[in-house]
Amino acid sequence: MTDDRTHPFYSLHAQGMVRVAASTPHVRTADVTFNRDAIIAEARRAHDAGVDLVVYPELCLSSYALDDLHMQLALLDAVEREVGAIAQASGELVPLLLIGAPLRHNGRIYNCAIAIHRGRVLGVLPKSFLPNYREFYEKRWFANGRRIQGMDIAVGGETVPFGTDLIFAAAELPGFRVGVEICEDFWAPIPPSTYAAMAGATIIANLSASNITIGKSDERHMLCQSHSSRSVTAYVYSASGHGESTTDLAWDGQGMIYELGDLLAESERFAREPELCVADVDCDRVLSDRMRMQTFNDAVEEAGRPEDEFRLITFEHRPAAGDLGLIRPVRRFPFVPNRRDKLDADCFEAFNIQVDGLMRRFEATSGNSMVIGVSGGLDSTHALIVAAKVCDRLGLPRTTIRGYTMPGFGTSEGTRSNAWKLMEALGIVAEEIDIKPAATRMLQDIGHAFAGGEPVYDTVFENVQAGLRTDYLFRLAGQHRGFVIGTGDMSELALGWCTYGVGDHMSHYGVNAGVPKTLMQYLIGWATRTDQFDPATDAVLEAILAQEISPELVPAGEDGAVQSTEATVGPYELNDFFMHHVIRWGQRPGKVAFLAWHAWRDREQGAWPAGMAPEARNEYDLATIAAWLEKFFGRFFAAQYKRSALPNGPKVSAGGSVSPRGDWRMPSDAVADVWLDQLRAALPDLR
Repeated sequence: MTDDRTHPFYSLHAQGMVRVAASTPHVRTADVTFNRDAIIAEARRAHDAGVDLVVYPELCLSSYALDDLHMQLALLDAVEREVGAIAQASGELVPLLLIGAPLRHNGRIYNCAIAIHRGRVLGVLPKSFLPNYREFYEKRWFANGRRIQGMDIAVGGETVPFGTDLIFAAAELPGFRVGVEICEDFWAPIPPSTYAAMAGATIIANLSASNITIGKSDERHMLCQSHSSRSVTAYVYSASGHGESTTDLAWDGQGMIYELGDLLAESERFAREPELCVADVDCDRVLSDRMRMQTFNDAVEEAGRPEDEFRLITFEHRPAAGDLGLIRPVRRFPFVPNRRDKLDADCFEAFNIQVDGLMRRFEATSGNSMVIGVSGGLDSTHALIVAAKVCDRLGLPRTTIRGYTMPGFGTSEGTRSNAWKLMEALGIVAEEIDIKPAATRMLQDIGHAFAGGEPVYDTVFENVQAGLRTDYLFRLAGQHRGFVIGTGDMSELALGWCTYGVGDHMSHYGVNAGVPKTLMQYLIGWATRTDQFDPATDAVLEAILAQEISPELVPAGEDGAVQSTEATVGPYELNDFFMHHVIRWGQRPGKVAFLAWHAWRDREQGAWPAGMAPEARNEYDLATIAAWLEKFFGRFFAAQYKRSALPNGPKVSAGGSVSPRGDWRMPSDAVADVWLDQLRAALPDLR
């Protein structure tokens, strides 16, 4: 396999991403020359790190806490002179720089953000909202810029666009569009950047001073998280740090980067040395979400189409090429809860979504029983413990559940034993129906080779068993005035790994239909760790988790090896990763491969779900990822007819569902050619 890291596949820019940074440089009160050098030093450091956008704190060139020194002509002259020096120094640097400085215009002073790139001042944005309460007195020195649009200003030896109506756009990167606001603008009921986002900005930069008080860091996080989510943007926030005057206030230098409500990176607070908080934001992801959110687009129209009023300031970016790595968290398990501080709450919520869904459906049927096939595998195990909780919540005896284990030609003694142990531990009605005689008769009736003694284990052989099991369950439900609980999960529905119609595809209520396999494994583990059931049940659940995932429809080989699902369809941890990025975000197949490679190539890097054993932590090379991804698309497209006829079941994860009545609508006869062609064209030579 070649290892040409100059191939576009490895470039974050080719994958629709931009590297951004929140900078907290050295600062000295009122020392413009010192501050100029500190700004330039951080710009060079950012350049060396492959950064595309650097956001500095508010008034960083003059320093913020100057009081009446803001109105001293000597200081203002120095600021305007050094803006030109910074622009000149940026000539050979890649990043777009957003620095803060006080500037004069028509006899007024404005608190400004200045955009500088490759030797040029691109434009200047004035602060809209000036705090003048408690410790703030900005109206004493500055004029607000709320009504400034379509104007120009002289700065750094040239005349440039001036106003709140500016968006800075890289010519070569369609998704790299930056809107700007300054500190207090963020605290306004409608931040000015709301309109910049509606005008097309994918990244919002906030140049802030924001002195620190107890709890204010949490407030900033809340605002960044909320605003990046509501405005469907990435949000880069940089606050003043050590070196600002502490006459009456203190400064923590908080920098953070959010994207669509997700925290990507945060700087060290109260640091004495300069901080450069760096992350790669996914502009394609932002734009993809806007396409899906008609509320966002309706708001654009309601606001009078701000894109018609904003000025687009285009610059030739010329970003660094090749493999720059990837600086952003990429979750290996996007459906599995990853907030350690709220892990129990997230698992509780996921589990009880299923419990509540099944409980409501059972109440609506006015039936006497819930009928479920119990194989001793993951899916039926999880569906059964959900049903047990339903009984507990409704005050019904668990004998309301009628469990049937139905061994076939490939059923191992281990799973059969676990099925019985689980049913007995939960105290449900438990029975066994051996389907081999009925399956043999059916195979004989249709003239299948297996009935003649040949070891032919094809799809028909498997589907006869799966269909019989479901047929028995429906007849038993009719006999006992109940309904059939479906056990198949979301991952199987995505891959088509279920027998259509009278098979494990069908039920009266698919309680697991919104639960991917990786989440199911984690929830069963959570149930044991948090003692949701008694010790005897926990012991069986742990044993089931330790088993190989298998449909057990084919007899074990001479070596005793059982049929392996993942050997056929691929590792579920990869398939769930693929499914998330395709269904939720609509990512190009090449981008999915890029993200999977960064997530899975090194087991020693990145975060793992809490409690995952080291021996369960896998890694995959690009060739393996690409091979399984190609098979994923083939299976995913071919299986839509099964999803189009899906029984009811609750959506569980914000990552999406495959229900045709929910997140996923798709023609059953669509073909995967475009996706497969894009994947093959995007990949480097893997031979």
